[in-house]
Amino acid sequence: MSTRKTVVASSFYPNDKKELEKLINSFSKQIKKTNKYDFRNINAIINPHAAYIYSGYLANLSFKIASKQKAKRVIVIGPSHNTYLEGSSICLDEFYETPLGDIKVDLEFSKDLLLKYDFLDTNEECAFEHSTETQAPFIKYYFPNSSIVEIVYGKQDVDLLSSLIEELISDNNNLLIISTDLSHFHDLNKASKLDQNCIDAINEKNINKLNKCEACGKIGIEALIKVSIKKSLKTEVLDYFTSFNFNNNKSRVVGYTTALIGK
Repeated sequence: MSTRKTVVASSFYPNDKKELEKLINSFSKQIKKTNKYDFRNINAIINPHAAYIYSGYLANLSFKIASKQKAKRVIVIGPSHNTYLEGSSICLDEFYETPLGDIKVDLEFSKDLLLKYDFLDTNEECAFEHSTETQAPFIKYYFPNSSIVEIVYGKQDVDLLSSLIEELISDNNNLLIISTDLSHFHDLNKASKLDQNCIDAINEKNINKLNKCEACGKIGIEALIKVSIKKSLKTEVLDYFTSFNFNNNKSRVVGYTTALIGK
């Protein structure tokens, strides 16, 4: 049996099961009562992928809300940070390792997608990608009986990715995760302005505003917005933080947000 091993446990999040569960529980206790949302069905969430001390609260927020639905399959789509790709790579291991226990990869579903979409391939180097891996412990925690599908993209045509996303969110058994951080290493003032363009683009389903947005997962955001427009889905940003909220460094800031997409 092949397993997609963890590579950022102990650095991005705890590698100890009890410690990780304690951390996720602490995020839930911090949820603001002012967080309101009105969705009958959540098809997708947008989540950050930094170390949990910076972005774990935000990721947990959307996962906790989405967990009220019993997704059979969770698909994670994130950008490649370490490997150059033409198109996208899909994981064909049988299991996905997390400190909370392994997640079964929906291998049959993944192979069907591989055959159907020409831009999908398999690249072993994508097993070192943190943008997707950081979502896996939350998946195991909130959807313990679900399977996972991992897709990592590089130089990817947005319209082709949109066609895949449209199919994925048309199945209510699926929950889609689009993984992205926002701007990187600007001062706090510039970062806030850049990130506001991303937030407005999501909330308003305004693709043009992504032109002034810096996000490593901007292709995924744009593809999801296109599908949201086509399918008349609601989009709602739940919260926004920067690394300044945690380290008080105004000179080199990274932005993070989380959002719900559905009806």
